[in-house]
Amino acid sequence: MDLIAKIEALFQRRGHLQYGDERREPVTALEHALQCAQLAEWAHAEHSLVAAALLHDVGQLMDGAPSDPLRDDQHELIALPLLRAGGCGPEVLEPIRLHVPAKRYLVSTDPAYGPGLSDASRHSLALQGGPMNAEERLLFMAHPHAPAALQLRRWDDLAKRPGMRTPPLGYYLALLEELLREDHAPRLRIA
Repeated sequence: MDLIAKIEALFQRRGHLQYGDERREPVTALEHALQCAQLAEWAHAEHSLVAAALLHDVGQLMDGAPSDPLRDDQHELIALPLLRAGGCGPEVLEPIRLHVPAKRYLVSTDPAYGPGLSDASRHSLALQGGPMNAEERLLFMAHPHAPAALQLRRWDDLAKRPGMRTPPLGYYLALLEELLREDHAPRLRIA
């Protein structure tokens, strides 16, 4: 099964679930992914960042039965081997890997950011290590994909609107398929 089919199967199997327990988010995992990708597209982001926005939480869909609750345990890392093996490069993988540290960075640097988080995001922040200290902030910002991760994080926080109209999953899977094809197309060398 290729990466596109695997991602589609994950969303079909567990995309109907909502994040959180008693601090439930108002959208399903699929709605959140589609809204996040749409926000990236509206911002004219590179296709790789639109793909990262779509896939940033796919790690939460990978474990469990169709009705088991979504888990937040290092979800930003769980899907990386699958996505890497499927052909995703660092422009997709690194913003996904860094979107949780980006939340920790923003909470520690922007006084208005933390109060704007949903209850579920505030709860997960505590589990994810809380605000970054000065050394962690320096290390985070030294990463070349930190700016993309920060932008992804902002879209992640906004992608929680019940009833928001978005393109269907197939639209973004086609974009991902095109991106993977472009990344594996032979490059002309100019001597």
